[in-house]
Parts: sequence; C-alpha cells; structure tokens
Amino acid sequence: MRTRATASCFAGAWLMAVALVAPVAAGAAVLKATLITPDDDPRLERSRLERAYLGHPGGPLSDGLEVALEEAKFELEAAGAEVALAAAPAATLEAARAAAVAAEKNGAAVLLTDLPAEWTLAVADAVKLPVLNLGDASDRLRQQDCRARMFHLAPSERMRSDALAQTLVSRKWSKLLLLVGGSPQDALRAATAQASIRRYGLQVVASKPFKLSADPRERDLANPLLLTAGNNYDAVWVVDSDGEFARTLPYRTVLPRPVVGDGGLVALAWHAQFERYGAPQVSRRFTKAAKRPMTAQDWAAWMAGKTLAAVAIAAPKGPNTAWAQAIGKSTLDGSKGTSLSFRAWDGQLRQPMLLTDGQGVIAQAPAEGVLHARNVLDTLGADAPEKLCPNAR
Repeated sequence: MRTRATASCFAGAWLMAVALVAPVAAGAAVLKATLITPDDDPRLERSRLERAYLGHPGGPLSDGLEVALEEAKFELEAAGAEVALAAAPAATLEAARAAAVAAEKNGAAVLLTDLPAEWTLAVADAVKLPVLNLGDASDRLRQQDCRARMFHLAPSERMRSDALAQTLVSRKWSKLLLLVGGSPQDALRAATAQASIRRYGLQVVASKPFKLSADPRERDLANPLLLTAGNNYDAVWVVDSDGEFARTLPYRTVLPRPVVGDGGLVALAWHAQFERYGAPQVSRRFTKAAKRPMTAQDWAAWMAGKTLAAVAIAAPKGPNTAWAQAIGKSTLDGSKGTSLSFRAWDGQLRQPMLLTDGQGVIAQAPAEGVLHARNVLDTLGADAPEKLCPNAR
C-alpha cells in the first residue's frame, strides 16, 4: 500500500514522473499534464492485486502513461515537442478538486483522472481544461452527466455489455440467466446489461440476486447449484463488480453452460495474450517496464499517453487551446487493427473490445456480421441517436 500524502503536498508543485526533454525548437512549448488519482487506492491493495480479477486494475496507471511517452520520444524530438507529466494523489473529492485547480494555475494543459465518477465530475467542473478519464466506466459520464471537455479512454459499461451481447448473438446463445450482486454498482451495471440484451434481441429467462456472506444462515444465497437450478438457459450472465463470486462460477452451474459477464468470458479493452496487430510487442514493452502483465486499465493509460504525444506533435508551439482542440480530432493507433477516434457526441474513444477467459483472447467485438451506417465501432456503446449529453462539443 502506498504512503498517504495530503493534497496540500501537491497543490503547489509538479512531480515530474515523466519529462521528455529534447532539443526543443525555438518557440516550442511544453505540454504539461497532471494525473490525479486516489491516494491509498483500495483497488491497488496487495490482497486485491494478488487475486488478479479479470477486468480489475493490475497496478498504477502511471505505468502505462510512462511507457507510451517513452515510446513517443523519437517522434516528439523530431517535431521539437515536449510533454511533461505530473502526479497528484488525492485523498478526498475536495482534494481532487484542489489538485485540479492547482494544476491549472501551474500551467497544465490537460488533466488525466483515474477517479470515481463524482470525483471526476468535480475535477472537470473546477477547471477549463480537457479531462481525460482513464478509469471510470460509468455511462453517466458519457450521457446525462457528460462534460464538453471530457474524453474517455476506458470503454464504458455499455460498450462492454454490447460486446458480450454481440458475442452471444453470434453464437446463438439467446436465452440468458442473469445473476446480480447486491451492491448499488451491481444494480446499475445490471440495468446496462439488460439494455444491451434488449438491443440485440436476447432473452432473460430469469434474474436472480446473489450474496456472499460469512453468515451461515445466508450461505445458500451464493450457492451456484441453487442459483442456476430451475431454468433452461444457453448462458449465465453474472454481474459482480467485486469479482469474488464471478470467478468461482464457471463449471459450477447446474446445466453445462458458458458463463459470461464478470466471470468466464469477459469483455475488456485489452488482454496481455492478444496476439494480433502488434499487440504482443506492446504487452512485452509494458511488462519489461512495469514488471507485471498489461491490463485493460493499463491500455487506457497507454492510449492517454499516446493522445498527449499526438496533440503535442500536432501543435508543438501550443498554446493550450490548440492542444485542447487537437484531442477531439486525434486519430490513434491502439494496436487493435483499426484507427481509433473520439466520438463527437460523448467524448468516448471508439475501440474494438476483446473477449477473454483470462487465458487468451477468444473473440473480438464488433462481432462479424454486425453492421452500422457509418462506423461499425459505434455499435458498441451509445450511438449518436441515443445521445443524452446536453453539452455541445
């Protein structure tokens, strides 16, 4: 666990995590960016990292940013551009807001966040800078609570559930048993899963809650045999934000059926065993630098670093307004076989999704045969006609 530091430690000073110092051309400006993260992040506690749940962080996102900026060093030098990255851990929402204000006063051009949704909104509302969301998958940040200057590198929950639904349709697994955990986050994510299920014409034959408990009287509430009995289904979709129940569900159902969602087959932005489009080289470079496998969250941070480099190269002299405008226009290579760009209506990075069982990549989404009038990647997540974002970009 990291040592707690108060927000005041970071309010007036830049911590230079990465500084790509090159022979900068006359008149070139330094693109300063600040990464704001939770102090003593519970997701990074050693016991959770050791469990290595699919879809959960494997380490600090600064690792992915540093790898991306190091990879871009030659191009930055050639363009006479420079990127400087600072880190600002924050223990509370108020500290995160203060860190954002301090970064803006110190000349930051871009903020990067790996924060809960409410904290992310507080940061975005406190400054007039573009904010790159690296970690929070909440659809509300792309929809009713969107901000005009907010961009999302991590896929949304809707993108993940759409990817799973497309995969189920392609395999003709149309009847689903839905198992949902008891947390408020699970309830929101289950509603998102049901929206994807309806979108692709699948059927929920039954929805059942589960609960992990140390109370012997509640032991049956997490019994896979009891939960999966009494219905006929093609697959079991489990919604478990914690991850403990979902990882134990495959091969323990009454019917011999696949498990998808947060266990079994999981839709992610990245997996270290992806073997196409230069992905193995990306994963190897990350593992060499960070001494751990590259996760989906690390890929999002890596893409944020590539975004910073791309906008610095596009406008090496700045100013901040030029860099802010360049983000939405960026076309990026994410080693997924197609060019990636930000959606105009919600700031989400379009991207293929990987379907993995933890051992390798089983499939990709959009699934073969899925069509779209403009960009097939827009079949993952909220499409333009579904726009709920009230803020113009």
